[in-house]
Amino acid sequence: MWKRAVCTKDCPDTCGLLTKVENGQIVSVKGDPDHPFTAGFICHKAKNFPEHVHSPKRITTPLRRIGPKGAGQFESISWNDALDEVASKMQSVSSEFGPESILPYSYGGHMGLVHRNGGHAFFNRLGASQLNYTICGAAATAGYETSLGKGPSTEIQSAAQSDYIIIWGSNTLTTNVHAWPYFNNAQKAGATLVVIDPYRNRTAQRADVHLMIKPGTDAALALAMMQVLIDRDMIDHDFISQKTTGFGELKVRAAEYTPARVADICGLSEDMIVRMAEGYGRARAPYIRTGWGPARQLKGAMAMRTIALLPALVGAFDKPGGGITRSLGGAPSDLSRLIRSDLRPSGTRTVNMVELGNALTKLDDPPVKMLYVYLSNPAVVAPQSRDVLAGLAREDLFVVVQEMFQTDTTRYADIVLPGASFLEITDFYRSYGHNYIQMAQPVIPPVGQSRSTLTIFQDLAARLGFKDSVFSLDEMDFIENFLREDSPYLKGVDFDRLKSGRAVRLNIPSNPYAHGFVTPSGKVEFYSQAMADKGLDPLPDGQPLRDPDGGDSYRLEFITPPNHFFLNSAFNEIDNLREKAGQARVMIHPETARTRGISDKDPVRVFNDRGECHFLAHITNDTQAGLLVAEGLHWPSLSPGSGVNQLTSQRLTDMGETCAFHCNLVEVQLETP
Repeated sequence: MWKRAVCTKDCPDTCGLLTKVENGQIVSVKGDPDHPFTAGFICHKAKNFPEHVHSPKRITTPLRRIGPKGAGQFESISWNDALDEVASKMQSVSSEFGPESILPYSYGGHMGLVHRNGGHAFFNRLGASQLNYTICGAAATAGYETSLGKGPSTEIQSAAQSDYIIIWGSNTLTTNVHAWPYFNNAQKAGATLVVIDPYRNRTAQRADVHLMIKPGTDAALALAMMQVLIDRDMIDHDFISQKTTGFGELKVRAAEYTPARVADICGLSEDMIVRMAEGYGRARAPYIRTGWGPARQLKGAMAMRTIALLPALVGAFDKPGGGITRSLGGAPSDLSRLIRSDLRPSGTRTVNMVELGNALTKLDDPPVKMLYVYLSNPAVVAPQSRDVLAGLAREDLFVVVQEMFQTDTTRYADIVLPGASFLEITDFYRSYGHNYIQMAQPVIPPVGQSRSTLTIFQDLAARLGFKDSVFSLDEMDFIENFLREDSPYLKGVDFDRLKSGRAVRLNIPSNPYAHGFVTPSGKVEFYSQAMADKGLDPLPDGQPLRDPDGGDSYRLEFITPPNHFFLNSAFNEIDNLREKAGQARVMIHPETARTRGISDKDPVRVFNDRGECHFLAHITNDTQAGLLVAEGLHWPSLSPGSGVNQLTSQRLTDMGETCAFHCNLVEVQLETP
């Protein structure tokens, strides 16, 4: 029997799935042909969900640590014993150090709205430290919204009508594969496909033009394009006069970024910059798909802000097939009845999840004495992981981890709680890559003794005597609340169709910018008064900022883009995918390798003052001189020495307080025998 489901992974595609169930087991998964965006196909990773759910390595009972921290030695215990111990520890820690000594840590391990947010009300009621969820997209969002405002952006499907497509900092064939047919169809119809990325990834290999830009120089390139467009009068004067503000100031700033100057900044030829700008300016319907790469820098928000202004110069928003895509969906957005921020005591401190290493090793008054991890693997994904691991190893830190597998994080847990998979629970899904919403119900019962996130926190709430109504509501109660939101996007939504598992389109036009921009001025803001009021540069700024910890010892840039066989740290538990990914490798340009005596497949050590990693060298022209590329994230426990976040920093971006994952200076050398 085939049953409908929704992929839960942190991916813009949010695929509709069909799962085949035989004798209570999932035996096959495929794309739902009735889902307009999934269109009947799924990525190679999702095809492995049967193994993910029924793996013999899956944790199916609660566990208690019986060995040293980090050794991963546990004994099985009952749910009652596990929850009693966790609740008792919360009470004792709160009594001695205050509830802020308890820190929850979660993120996008599950993207359904109910269970992803299912612990927030509990920790708010408890009075625990509040987590600032900024590790991924906050800088990109802050920069983009400063220029164009809130709300969904240009629909990806419209790009099929474009004649000039720029994929800026996104490896579409790895991270957004269902967008590719629209780009590819446009390309077949004669559109020029340009990829801007520091290395030649799978998508860049399929482009008509690849600009191998230096990391962190995206804003400079966008300003050089503006300078060319303005200088050659390839701009839409009517759009600029009617729907933008600050063009005069922008013109002055852009004049500073001539192609000749920016060629040196970006590592490109002057001619290449001019040709791309002219191609964009001449296009009938130019379109940009932004990725997350440009925002993974210390000035990442400014990079995204600057890129987002380009369509306004040429009036692309008014042209079918033109525009820019940052994020889509957006409804429902009111999760207040689930999260219950009103239960949080006034003045509760906030801890930025990027700074987990500091929180576990330096934070005081009170120190973190209990860490509760769910839907995340911080030992692998958090930056400056040497500090994170040192914190997790503290004997005075009680660690609870809700998980399906023994990850690098669970190895440090005092109690492990077995979480249900997404195919065993009811939840509601919105997407950030298309404008459809979906609801999924269990296709099989929970495997073993696993329980859902919502159930676990409601059980803990009962043990702590929390009587608030939020702790007695089920998934359908919350979903019905979501759909009662007074949002124009939800008008006309067919609830019966949703309950059947089919995708339902939100009431969002394919060009949401046709009726204006949700900025303070109601226009595209070349000049941002809001930024000026905060003492920030109100205009785009193209001056790059390198890793300030590099000094004179570390001169090589180091970036960690997505691995084709993993999704962040997910899917490492699948033997088949881990084997395809192979041993962790670092891409090194031949010139960089030659000057260090490194040959292809040599074992190498990549290091800086924050830590070190160990790889096999992959000597290739697919990267540039001075840039090392390690596609991650491998679990160090399964691929020793591969923890790339040993080398990343806890420094925060210019806006949004995101991690600058791609702003690192390192050195590489041959491993000593």
